[in-house]
Amino acid sequence: LDDKKKGAMELSSIILQDPNLTTKLLRVSNSSYYNPSNQKMSTVSRAIVILGSKIIRELTVACSFFEAIISPENKKRANKEIGKAIHAAVQAKEIAIACNDSCPEEVFIAALLNNIGSIAFWCFGGKQCKYITELIQSGNFSPEQAENHVLGFSLDELGKCLSSTWQLGGLIEETILTPSSPNLRVQIVQLGKEITHAIDQGWDSGEMKDCLKKLESLSGESQVKIKLDLKKNTAAAVKIACKFGALDASQFIQTDTAHNVAILSHDDEPLDPKQIQFNILQDITSHMSGSININLLLEMVVEGIHRGIGMDRTLFSLLSSNKKTLNEKLSLGWRKDITAGKIKLDVSGLTINLFLKALQSPDGVWANPEIDSSFYTPQIINRIGKSECFVIPIHAENKPIGLIYTDRSINKKPLTEDDFKTAKYFTQQAIIGLALYTIKKQ
Repeated sequence: LDDKKKGAMELSSIILQDPNLTTKLLRVSNSSYYNPSNQKMSTVSRAIVILGSKIIRELTVACSFFEAIISPENKKRANKEIGKAIHAAVQAKEIAIACNDSCPEEVFIAALLNNIGSIAFWCFGGKQCKYITELIQSGNFSPEQAENHVLGFSLDELGKCLSSTWQLGGLIEETILTPSSPNLRVQIVQLGKEITHAIDQGWDSGEMKDCLKKLESLSGESQVKIKLDLKKNTAAAVKIACKFGALDASQFIQTDTAHNVAILSHDDEPLDPKQIQFNILQDITSHMSGSININLLLEMVVEGIHRGIGMDRTLFSLLSSNKKTLNEKLSLGWRKDITAGKIKLDVSGLTINLFLKALQSPDGVWANPEIDSSFYTPQIINRIGKSECFVIPIHAENKPIGLIYTDRSINKKPLTEDDFKTAKYFTQQAIIGLALYTIKKQ
């Protein structure tokens, strides 16, 4: 995300390595909070283009964060900490927007991760969580005193250590290490936390009155309007928590969330593959009806095959100008070392192999290593292995320009005739898009 040289294709390929992250990212991307225009997004590639890399950064970090910490073992206090973090993040982001902050997404992430020490501890603290809770409930220890008594350090100190060790950097680390900094963005993060605490104390509490005065000074809005906005933000935070999959945590954001949770909990159910195919084909059709971005189109086609059919590895390779080499452009699910470089395959014609055979076939190849062993040359085996697969060419102006390879080499689930037809249909969309692109350029 920090590499300016990387584009949407590289980013989407990384996100798509994790099916759970992909599902959560798309679910949150299509929520009214992030997508008020209600533009349907069924592919990661399209989400990146429509929402922009800054929003996707926010969502990827947040989804990865919850993917790592939300588990059946989370106790009541852990969910409470997670709920507070989400609520504070939403409030802080809205304050940043009101203050014309240049990157409110950074403020959201800084607020979300500000209590990382507490969240980490209450999610994974084991027996020590119980000991600290008992000391606090006894009435003889404040939370910080109980933490120091049991652990030898406070959870705020743990957060600072984690921030430094994990090199969170930027605004995240600044808000954790120097919470009283005069930096306005740090103050906004802290104010987001203060608001969540004030709401817990009551909308007419002294803490809330203090927050309203601060917000009035920052935004110039009336306290009546500010309070209405805070209530809207609270409702939005509940919905966002549910979209992130933090259903239990969402109940700690406000007391009347049972209805919201019941409405949104069905989103956690996995989509039927046919529905995924349909949704992605809608994305592709929508894209082709306007100005066509060839890279985006091909990414959506590859994603449609990979996710829609449930494949383990999918590769799109482009034919070199001399027609002798296939060069990797996009790969999903490939478990290769980051230093291994892009996959290159020889199709010079000196040896008939799986990829050359596919390039010469109008409809592609459904290859089985037991039946088509001669096509699995040493080069093919060394670069991609020896698995049952589909290899389908992509044509432009009746000439092959590349191909898509896909297999189930990891889960070993058998391929079917319906899978092959679907893969060919998605590839046909790429061919149609390339033809339309050529026509529109004329």
